[in-house]
Amino acid sequence: MITKLPDLTRRAFCGGVAATAGLPLISTTGAFAQSNYPSRAFRVMVPTGQGGGAERLARSFDGLWSKLLNNQPFEYEFQAGAAGQVGYTLFVQKREHDGYNLLFGNMGPEMIMYATQKPEYKFPQDFTYFCRTDVDDSCIFVGKDSKFKDIKQVVEAAKQKPLNVALSRIPHPATIGMLALGEATGAKFNFIPYGGGNPTYTAILSGEAEVGALPITGVLSQRDKFRVLTLFNDQNIFAAQTDNAPPVNKAFGTKIPELSSSRSWAVHADWADKNPKEFALLERTAKEVTQSKEFKEAFVKTGAPAEAIVYGDRKICTEYATEMVKLAQKYEKQLTAKG
Repeated sequence: MITKLPDLTRRAFCGGVAATAGLPLISTTGAFAQSNYPSRAFRVMVPTGQGGGAERLARSFDGLWSKLLNNQPFEYEFQAGAAGQVGYTLFVQKREHDGYNLLFGNMGPEMIMYATQKPEYKFPQDFTYFCRTDVDDSCIFVGKDSKFKDIKQVVEAAKQKPLNVALSRIPHPATIGMLALGEATGAKFNFIPYGGGNPTYTAILSGEAEVGALPITGVLSQRDKFRVLTLFNDQNIFAAQTDNAPPVNKAFGTKIPELSSSRSWAVHADWADKNPKEFALLERTAKEVTQSKEFKEAFVKTGAPAEAIVYGDRKICTEYATEMVKLAQKYEKQLTAKG
């Protein structure tokens, strides 16, 4: 059983783009050569709500990045509609393809959204991810006072009756993990999307949902309130912080693929291809930040463990995003609650 993901109606989408009324149409033709790049502020589209993990991570990154980019500041815009589709559509269709408009996205859930909601923009033709900042394994967790002490107890209970599972959104690697676990064990889950990490945590603490499935770093940042039961990776690099919670495949002998979220910076693909020198500057400096001691310290201050920092270049990001699309297509029926 699955809670149906609301359709992106014309009215809802138009509401998301209404704020752009009066803005000039983007230009994607002509010469892109730029001197003294960068010479003005960057504008960053974040296709999630303000105040979440994406914003915290981006802001811990941009102060260091700015120093390597002529001290240019970063300004943010948040568009969370339709699981990120509104933000991406605005970025591709309404923001100048000039190298000053960037996107900071969560590749896992947002490429699942791309595969299942089939928006008008195209990947990788319209935008390209070029700097993965972290790898965030999907996990299953409960409140500290939960009656469930391990993942096997959860599965056994879910065989008897469907358990309510709190999610940040339906198009997410964690959802695919829960679907695969149910498929392999016969457990039944009722998925409830709460629109972000914070309301998902609240649902677990209030008892509205019995189990949660989210990226692990946010859960570990509040490990005084939550307990991780398993994660969707063959290795648990957070064993010390999770009381040696077993990987799901070790617990059940399954072959569920690794399911992680990975945040990344992105830029318009046509600009990147027509401005190789300027794009190379973004790539090189972003990599420097990711590998710096200062970023590690800022990252840890957000509550996330340093082990989650894993740099990835354009090639790695494209491969990851493409594989996530394929995985979403496999589970498209369940993810879209059709049939």
